[in-house]
Amino acid sequence: MAARGRTPTQPTCYVLDTNVLIHDPNALLNFQEHQVVLPMTVLEELDQLKSGKHSVAAECRQAIRLIDKVLGAATPQQVEDGVPIVRDKSGPCGVLSILMNKRAVPITYLPENLNDNKIINQLVELKSRRPGGRVVLVSKDINMRLKARACGVDAEDYHTDQLVDDIDLLPSGYQTVEGSFWDRVHKVETQQGAGRTWHRVQLIDNLPSLNINEFIVDQQGFVGWVKGIEGKELTLLDLHKEPLLHQEAWGLKPRDIYQALALYSLLDPDIHLVNLTGAAGSGKTILALAAAIEQTMVDKRYRRIIATRSTQGLDADIGFLPGTEAEKMEPWLGAITDNLEALHMDDESTHGSVEYILDKVPLQFKSLNYIRGRSFQQSFMLIDECQNLTPHQIKTIITRAGSGTKVVCLGNLAQIDTPYLSAPSSGLTYLTERFKEFPFGVHVHLQGVPRSPLAEFAEANL
Repeated sequence: MAARGRTPTQPTCYVLDTNVLIHDPNALLNFQEHQVVLPMTVLEELDQLKSGKHSVAAECRQAIRLIDKVLGAATPQQVEDGVPIVRDKSGPCGVLSILMNKRAVPITYLPENLNDNKIINQLVELKSRRPGGRVVLVSKDINMRLKARACGVDAEDYHTDQLVDDIDLLPSGYQTVEGSFWDRVHKVETQQGAGRTWHRVQLIDNLPSLNINEFIVDQQGFVGWVKGIEGKELTLLDLHKEPLLHQEAWGLKPRDIYQALALYSLLDPDIHLVNLTGAAGSGKTILALAAAIEQTMVDKRYRRIIATRSTQGLDADIGFLPGTEAEKMEPWLGAITDNLEALHMDDESTHGSVEYILDKVPLQFKSLNYIRGRSFQQSFMLIDECQNLTPHQIKTIITRAGSGTKVVCLGNLAQIDTPYLSAPSSGLTYLTERFKEFPFGVHVHLQGVPRSPLAEFAEANL
């Protein structure tokens, strides 16, 4: 029994917008003990979008299946009041309900010619029925959140899969040390093995936010690859700066130490995931493509190269006739063919060389819309424009990797084109943060814009 004069604390009522369920079909499971509410309008929008083979339809179908699983055999009254949400073996936590509009004279703050307005009007009405409780609209749509706040309803973005608030907090994949790295070392044990030099060092002071498989680069030419971290004790693989800068893949050599670190990771057979970020023109795609061709044509390490990318048209079908899947994807993957031309621009016939490569190299252009359910064995998967993917889409793609497959994710967080995505909520940000402790993954943020002086100036000043 509550103490006299005090009202028991009510759980917060979180009302989910359609775009939240498209962004994360499992979103309704992430609100702990609180009440999750889905307006009937949201169910109608999910129903309209569920048909087809495009990505959004798949997310809608997954969200609908989860809603059906939670509601189960509940009666209409239970659905309206709230059905307990059961999470695996942890038991029920929170409730899910469907928001109905049964009032004879509904509250209409906004004209109901738009679905967003209908939802906001329902929330105003819901809030009037819960004088002691908090009603919050959760939406990826900034404008809808603004309209809701104008009508007196709390609104916020969906932050559950947003691991960082500022992308400047993301690891870069390397730490640049001023002066000599060895000035920070208290004790070192060095050993040789299989043509490699290993250092076991004890630091005087910890390097901030150091992760496994990060690189340490000092101003004296030392490059170490972190292979073990135990407090102030590190296990480093000495990579030597000069050999790194003289690497070559399909005739391509790195232009700076950061490209050299990226290329080394791309060519290492023990690294299964490489995540390259950086400004437009920093060399992400050309490095990945050169490494892919080298390891497919020369080393025979992979049987095929699978190239795909997120497009602004990701939520639409790639169409029917004419053309095959590869022919329809080719305009979206122009960056791949552009970089093929760049790799062969010094050949006597650039066009002939590119045609030869496209004919001889098992290079397959795949649509993300049809990648679900696939399993790629011994493949080099090249995923461009990853900044336009949601965390859920990133998971869907990477889990397609089978035995002997290497996945390379490329992206620029400054160029996000997908609606409702921002740099902190991008799947590329999610991937970078989640995989920073993965022992078989490397992330490198490329510096500079080697494409051209014009591109460099535009990136910095436009």
